[in-house]
Amino acid sequence: MQIFENDHIQLIEDQSIVYIELKKEGFTLKDFDRILKKNPRIKLTSFASLRKALNGEPGERVEIGSWLPPIEIVVSRDRMLATMYINDDPAKIFNDEEMMNKQIREIAENVGVKFGIHTLTLDDVKSGKPVTVASGLPPKSGQDAKVNYLEIPDRKPQILSDGRADYFDMNFIFEIEQDAWLGEKIPAQPGTPGKNVLGEVILATDGKDVALNYDSASIYEQEEDGKLVIKAKNGGVLENKNGKLSIHKHIQVKNDVGVETGNLTFDGSITISGTVVAGYSIVASGDISIEDVEGVTGAKLIESKFGDVYIRGGIFGNSETVVRAGGNIYVKHTNDSTLHALKDIFIDSYSLGSNLKAQNVYVNEQNGKIIGGYVEATHSIHTAISGNRLERKTALVITLPDRKDSAKVIIDKQDKIIHLEKEIADLDAKVFPVKPFLEKLNEIQRQTYDDTVEKIHQKETELKQLEREVDEIVQQIRNMGDEKISITKEAFPGTYIQIGKKSTTLTKVTCGDFLLENGELNV
Repeated sequence: MQIFENDHIQLIEDQSIVYIELKKEGFTLKDFDRILKKNPRIKLTSFASLRKALNGEPGERVEIGSWLPPIEIVVSRDRMLATMYINDDPAKIFNDEEMMNKQIREIAENVGVKFGIHTLTLDDVKSGKPVTVASGLPPKSGQDAKVNYLEIPDRKPQILSDGRADYFDMNFIFEIEQDAWLGEKIPAQPGTPGKNVLGEVILATDGKDVALNYDSASIYEQEEDGKLVIKAKNGGVLENKNGKLSIHKHIQVKNDVGVETGNLTFDGSITISGTVVAGYSIVASGDISIEDVEGVTGAKLIESKFGDVYIRGGIFGNSETVVRAGGNIYVKHTNDSTLHALKDIFIDSYSLGSNLKAQNVYVNEQNGKIIGGYVEATHSIHTAISGNRLERKTALVITLPDRKDSAKVIIDKQDKIIHLEKEIADLDAKVFPVKPFLEKLNEIQRQTYDDTVEKIHQKETELKQLEREVDEIVQQIRNMGDEKISITKEAFPGTYIQIGKKSTTLTKVTCGDFLLENGELNV
């Protein structure tokens, strides 16, 4: 088929190949470019061959390109789009919309397009620009699982308008009842498959699962209305430690701990509506809350192995009372007492002649006072006033751990942890097979079983304590470098300040943040 002819050249199509034949010299590349613009179906594939032909001998036929169909449909590499390229004047190809769509569909099907073919209008194609004629349906990923937990109130004092911390309304013990709702999970949803323009199914990604994190010994799981719901096996105190929910046993002492109760030791949390009478002790694995607004006078020992201690009133220790906590200590005031918290100590009013030890010690920075005694922290000490006008000696000390010594201690404790974990696993292996047959055991066998369970419990308690001690040392090392003693109003003469190995005793009234700058105290 002849495409074009003039006095100089003729263009011939044969089996979709375009040839040029020179008839007379003098036809330029610029002249040929005008022909290409008028004949968009010509696709030049060899510019070098064209140049050679125009400069060659007349009569020679040379292949220079290909003859495009009036309509081309090309499928994208990802098979999600089919695009139509119009290689001629659209008005010559299309004049009836219905016939146009039928023609496009036939061409699309010939190249394998089976899905998502669009219906076009004449206006869609009149510009001659590429037009999308089919679109695939992308797969839709499933929704991820969603987890919601019962919100536990923050264990923080309410800050009043004058800046004081109100320690009298803390919701310290968060108690729940048996079968109470604790959380739920909406399971991950399956994805919706897609399909490409060739009709091939594209698999979808299912939503990601998220685990409900809880202690299976105290919390159970059941399905309700397509959700996984967790509930309390028994009533007790709900705690969230490192994102894991658990319920601990809880007892309530309606009156005082004293003659009627004797000393109390309990594996769980204790709430005391009254006080702890002088000379008596309470030890619990969980939190301890003493609600009497008058506080505690002369109690011997108040100790929470792994939880917090909250004393709504103050402590009059008479140089006898010791309060220890595996977590934090919250108290209104303390007189002549010893307080040791593995985490922080919070005091609302004052500390008088007491020995305090924690990571951080916070005495109300609006008007709190530390007068006399010895306060030791590993990170920071905060108060409004230290010492008094009588220049009573008041020691505020920040201890800095030695990295090498700390590393040795950590290694030693980790070795003990590994040893304990092995011992617990060995003991578990002895009792686990026996559990289904407890009712069939004789008296001696049952006693052996109970003794072994008690050993496991003791070793688990020891393991928890070691792990907490390691965490404390690691936290101290991480926090090294920003230690400070903050006294917002008055630091009286007689106040002894020490950070690491650097120390001084104040000789005049001052205030501010005391810290190490270039290895020296900024006093």
